[in-house]
Amino acid sequence: MYWPSREIVLIAVMLTAALGTGGLFVSDTDPAPPDPVPFDETVSVGLTLEAEQSLDENVTLPRTQVFYSQYQYVVGYYGVETFVDAKRQEGHDRRFGYPLAVYVTDYGDATVELQDDGYPVTDRPLPWVDATDAWFVVGSEARTPAGETVVPFADRADAAAFAAAHGGEVYTWEETLEQSFDTDDATVVRDRVDEQNRRADAVVASTVAQADRPVSTVVGEDVDTVQEGIDEAPANTTVLVPDGTYEETLRIDRPITLAGEGAATIRGDNNGSVVTVTEPRVGIRDLEITGVGPLTSGAEEVPGASIDEDAWDEKFLTYYTGADAAISAHVAAELSVENVTIETPSNGIILRESPDTVVRNATVRGNERWEDGFAGIMAFQSPGVVEETTIVDGRDSIYAYRSEGIVVRENTIEESLLGVHLMHTDGALLADNRLTDVVDTGIYVMTGPERNAIVGNEVRGAETGSYVGGTDTYVAENVFEANDVGLELAAAASIYERNVFAGNRLGVNDRVILPTNRIVENDFVGNDDHATAGAGPLRIWSHDGRGNYWQGGTSIADGDPPSRSYSPTDPVDRRMHRTDGAATLARAPALDALSGFEESVSGLRTGSITDVAPTCEPNNPELLERTAQTDRAGGCDGTLTIEP
Repeated sequence: MYWPSREIVLIAVMLTAALGTGGLFVSDTDPAPPDPVPFDETVSVGLTLEAEQSLDENVTLPRTQVFYSQYQYVVGYYGVETFVDAKRQEGHDRRFGYPLAVYVTDYGDATVELQDDGYPVTDRPLPWVDATDAWFVVGSEARTPAGETVVPFADRADAAAFAAAHGGEVYTWEETLEQSFDTDDATVVRDRVDEQNRRADAVVASTVAQADRPVSTVVGEDVDTVQEGIDEAPANTTVLVPDGTYEETLRIDRPITLAGEGAATIRGDNNGSVVTVTEPRVGIRDLEITGVGPLTSGAEEVPGASIDEDAWDEKFLTYYTGADAAISAHVAAELSVENVTIETPSNGIILRESPDTVVRNATVRGNERWEDGFAGIMAFQSPGVVEETTIVDGRDSIYAYRSEGIVVRENTIEESLLGVHLMHTDGALLADNRLTDVVDTGIYVMTGPERNAIVGNEVRGAETGSYVGGTDTYVAENVFEANDVGLELAAAASIYERNVFAGNRLGVNDRVILPTNRIVENDFVGNDDHATAGAGPLRIWSHDGRGNYWQGGTSIADGDPPSRSYSPTDPVDRRMHRTDGAATLARAPALDALSGFEESVSGLRTGSITDVAPTCEPNNPELLERTAQTDRAGGCDGTLTIEP
C-alpha cells in the first residue's frame, strides 16, 4: 500500500524539531508560582455528581488545587487527603510532573460548624493559601461524602482551636503528606468482586422463603378474582392462580406470594400498571403479564408512600416511577420476581425505594420501536439483584438510578437502545451479561459515579460497546467485539485489565483528561484502529513491566519480550496491523529516538497513548477464542498464537 509522502515529511519535521532543540524545557530561572484560580475552572476529582447535588448549599468542603509541571490543566481535589492519596500512586509524577504550586482552602477567617454528618459549614467563602504555609487538622470529626477529611488553616492557632473543639492533631504540610487515609480505590473494587457476588447470592437466598409459602387461596375455587384472593389471603401465604387468563389490575399491600400454575396470564386494561406492590416481602412468580398502559414517563404522582418533597430529585423520581409498568413496586423491600414473562409498550418492572429486590429468570419484551417504549427494568433507589433475565427491545433494558451496590449479572439483552444504564449509582457490579445488537450503548455508566465493577460481559454489534464514566472503576475480562467503538474510556483513577477488543471500528477511545488509569493485559485484535485519545498528556498504558497485546504491534525484530514500545496513536504505529511497510518504517532508528524522547516528557505528546511493555502474545486466549478474530492474533515471530 502506498505510504502518504506528506506523513513522512511531517515525521521528518517533527524529528528535526525535537532532536535539534537542545534547550527544550530548560529555564535559567524558576518562574514565579501561578496564582490560584476559581475552583470551578479546575479539572476536579474526589466528589461524585450525586454527592455534590445532595449537599446542603451552605456546606463548604476542604479543597486543594495543584499546578503541575507537565500537565496543562489545574487539578482540583475535593479534600487534601484526595491529593495525598493520588500523589502516592505509582506513575503519578511521571504522568503529571512535579507540583509547581499547591493551594488549599483556609478556614481561619470563617466561623466553622460541623453538621450532624460532619460536613463543615462556613459563614463566608474561603480564600486560598499556599499549602506549604498552612497547618492541617488530621483525624477530626470533619467529613466529606467520601469519608474523613483534612481541614486546613493559614494560622496554627486557628488549627489548634478547631482540633480542640472537634478532635484531631495539627500537622505541617510535610507531616500531612506522610499520613495515611482510608480510601476506596479501584484495587479495592477489584478485590471485592467475589464478595459482592457472595452478598448477591445471600440476597437471592433470602427470597427463597417467598417461594415456599403455603397455599392459602386458590383463585376460581376459594375466590372469584385474583384481587379477592390477595385481599383475603393471610400474611406469608401463597395465592395460587391456575391456568387461564385473568383480566384484572392488581394491588398487593400485604406480604404474600402471587404464583401462577400452568399458563397463567394477568392481563391489564391497557391503562396504567397491571400489578402494583406497596408492601415489603412480596413474591410474584410463574406468571405472564400483559395489557400494560402506554405511559412511559411524565407521571404527576406515585402509588403508595409519597416521595420526600425536600429531595433534590423529587420531581424526577415522580416523573419516571409513577409511569405504567407490568409490575410497579413502591417502598416494597425484598420483592421477589421470578419466572415472569412480560409484554409491555412502556415499562416492564419499576422499583422505587425497594432495596434487596430480586428479579430472576424473567423475560421482558418491550416496544419494538424504542422511541415509543421505555425500560425493561428500572431501579430507583433500589439496590438488589437482577440475574438470568432476558430483555428484548425498548429504550433502556436495565436502568439503575441511585441504587448503590446493585448487582446485574448473567442477563441477556438484545436490540434495545441502551443495555445497562447507570445514573448516580456507585458500587454496582455488572457481571457476565451478554448484550447483542444494542442500537446505541451496551453498558452506559454516567453522572460521575465511584467504585463500579464491570466484569466478564460480552458486548457485540453496538454503536458503543460501553461508555464508562466516573472514578475508581474496575473493568476486566470483558469482550467488546464488532462494535463501532468498543469502549469509551471516561472513568479516571480506574483499572482496565484483561479485556478483549476485537473487530471493532475503534477499540478504545480514551476520553479522560486526568492520566490516572491503569490499563494492562488487554488484547487488541482486528480493530480498524486499536485506540485513540482526546485532549490531555501522554497516557502510559502499562504498569509494573506489564503491557497489552496489540495485533501487528510487535515482530521478531523486537525480541521476546519486545524491547520496543508501541503507540496506537502514532501515525506510523497505528497502521502496523493493516499497512504493508509500516512495521519497517516504525523501526527506523530516527523514529525510535523520537519515540524515546517523547516518552520522557509526558507533556510533549498530548492526545497520545504509549505502551512501553507490549506483549508478544494475547494475554487472554480463552476470551479471544470467543471472537471471530483468532486468525489475526500472531506472535512476535508471525505465527498464529491461537488455532482458529
